[in-house]
Amino acid sequence: MSWLNASIMRTRGVAQGRTAITHALTEAVQGKFHYTIGPYTDPVLTVKPGDRVVVETRDAFDGKVKTAQDLPSKVLTMPFVNPQNGPIMVEGAQPGDVIAVYIESMLPRGPNPRGTCCMIPQFGALSGTSFTALLAESLPEIVRKIDVDEDGVYWSPRVTLPYKPHIGTLSCSPQIDSINSLTPDSHGGNMDLPDMGPGSIAYLPVRSEGGRVFIGDAHACQGDGEVCGTAVEYASVTTIQIDLIKNWAIEWPRLETEQMIMSIGSARPLEDATRIAYKDLILWMEQDYAYNRWDAYMMLSQCGKVRLGNFVDPKYTVGAGITKNYLALP
Repeated sequence: MSWLNASIMRTRGVAQGRTAITHALTEAVQGKFHYTIGPYTDPVLTVKPGDRVVVETRDAFDGKVKTAQDLPSKVLTMPFVNPQNGPIMVEGAQPGDVIAVYIESMLPRGPNPRGTCCMIPQFGALSGTSFTALLAESLPEIVRKIDVDEDGVYWSPRVTLPYKPHIGTLSCSPQIDSINSLTPDSHGGNMDLPDMGPGSIAYLPVRSEGGRVFIGDAHACQGDGEVCGTAVEYASVTTIQIDLIKNWAIEWPRLETEQMIMSIGSARPLEDATRIAYKDLILWMEQDYAYNRWDAYMMLSQCGKVRLGNFVDPKYTVGAGITKNYLALP
């Protein structure tokens, strides 16, 4: 039996192994892409729990940075970046439920697919920003175009990076707010967590009827922190399977892989994001895995794992995890 059959999604989800219908969310079907995540946009698709969706995502720059000469400050209009597909409605989803999103695959899209990495003025972990105001010149504005395929990310003649794709932005809608697609929070959003790639299941809290799933911002690869402000941003064909878990009230997004479970927190300063993630993980271990709260707290001090998502956006993201071999119920 594969790990997926024993996952939370499969054991607690509504679908219960039903034959999935596959939907195509192409650019034509999507029509208008979105730069905010909230309850006020018209749905593009309605699915049943267990259905698959093949999504054509655009890159974070909406395809406008076509060459190394296309400087972001000249071709982009902030904050109209990070375009999102969706919202996708899930039948039966109500506040207090969880939508599970299993990422099956991510493929480069388009002829001779290329990714883009940029240094953008007033953006990035080592640059002055409106949050970190400095009386200093901005760092140089640089664009790098990178060939990408399923075998590698061809950074330079000297360096080929592994093709390790993930989804940068994934979320359900907040209950009342509409939040820009660059900002992560308890709804999900622009978490830029490298673990959220093929073979992972994201668990998102439902705050409005139908859940309203948004997805976009595919990365061909990214290091911890996305330190210069951008990963290798690329257009993708991303296949996901969506399920619904009823009456599972979670406050923050969670993630499951074959090896581990992870809670995800987003905040500033960075230590508060880490606190959120570890607190949620401890409560998860207490509620679902029969751990004493204080035993879980002390044990995570010995074996907890932290993954840094983005370290550049309006809020920072941290995942706190534990490997599954420590979770076996007594």
